[in-house]
Amino acid sequence: MTNFHIMTKPSGAICNLDCVYCFYLEKEKLYSPGKSFKMPDDVLESFVRQYIQSQTSATIHFAWQGGEPTLMGIAFFQRAVELQKKYSDGRVIENALQTNGTLLDDSWGEFLAKNNFLVGVSIDGPAYLHDAYRVDKGGQPTHSRVLRGLHLLQEHGVEFNTLTVVHRKNSYHAREVYSFLKEIGSKYLQFIPVVEQISTTSDANGLHLLKPFAPQSMSVSEWSVESLQYGKFLQEVFDEWVRADVARVFVQVFDVAFESWMGMDQSLCVFARTCGSAMALEHNGDLYSCDHFVYPDNKLGNILQRPMSTLSALPQQLRFGKGKELGLPSDCVSCDVRFACNGECPKHRFLTTATGEPGLNYLCAGYKHFFHHIDPYMKYMVSELQQNRPPANVMSWANKFNPAAV
Repeated sequence: MTNFHIMTKPSGAICNLDCVYCFYLEKEKLYSPGKSFKMPDDVLESFVRQYIQSQTSATIHFAWQGGEPTLMGIAFFQRAVELQKKYSDGRVIENALQTNGTLLDDSWGEFLAKNNFLVGVSIDGPAYLHDAYRVDKGGQPTHSRVLRGLHLLQEHGVEFNTLTVVHRKNSYHAREVYSFLKEIGSKYLQFIPVVEQISTTSDANGLHLLKPFAPQSMSVSEWSVESLQYGKFLQEVFDEWVRADVARVFVQVFDVAFESWMGMDQSLCVFARTCGSAMALEHNGDLYSCDHFVYPDNKLGNILQRPMSTLSALPQQLRFGKGKELGLPSDCVSCDVRFACNGECPKHRFLTTATGEPGLNYLCAGYKHFFHHIDPYMKYMVSELQQNRPPANVMSWANKFNPAAV
């Protein structure tokens, strides 16, 4: 049995914010209006039981996301922890909660600390960059409320990381964003590029943010990060990190790049050779191929009707996962940084190559820029590790032999 990962959305697409770039809010249209978007107890118990039973590892990781999962209230997660203990059979259970942070209070802090939740807080940098797109239902800024929630987590000793969406505006302020994240105490950083195609007419389900090569006429949204600029953003952060913060601040994309240069399988799905082992569970038990492919034709079934272990192994899902590698255009197959990128996420593969082949990733230029830039540093770190020396030695090497950031 192959382990898989589930991103669980107990409140579905419902959120107390109205972030301009959010790709998930409109998923509400896939479900009947007026129906509850809160995961009922029978779905929760079935999910917890099936997920634990389907995993072969000694430690089982639960990931709760949204929408905004804290809308479910503390009682829901108390029940989830209770069920995890009931079905764990002695195995270690770990929980991760991704939140916008605005609804956190002392009760949440106490619960999250007591139950050792890892909390991801979404924040896009200083106020003027964060509030450019992350607003509430009234269009009001949220930055101060997010910081209040983050400080509350710190006061209660809750382990946290930050998730920063890299968009059209903050992508031009990489060093400022990175410095800000360190200033607020984040030592574990995720940078997620926002890339959305928006159609002028909706599909049959009322959705406007559509999959690659959908029949509707589409254009890249004004908030999407530009390809080369995303690569420059990562490069600028890397140039700061590699000279001062290696082994002190952990940046997910840099860690995964190091895996690639080590010849290891990538731990992050977007850079892995194939995909399909990271699915999304909606509030009513519907299981989808991926968090970025919550569309009717990517629905695998409902876990109350068929076990998730069966759904995850359906030919439909296996084709979805293998399609990532099989769908690469020849430009990608022959690319010198394919080993690090593997064509990145299929959601972003909506360009055609110069010779007209479909499937080229929108972020291709950015990734080429970034991976070529970090190559000598990664090779040095790999060499140090192979000689039983700390890869963090790259900092002194970078400062001595490469004093000027490009």
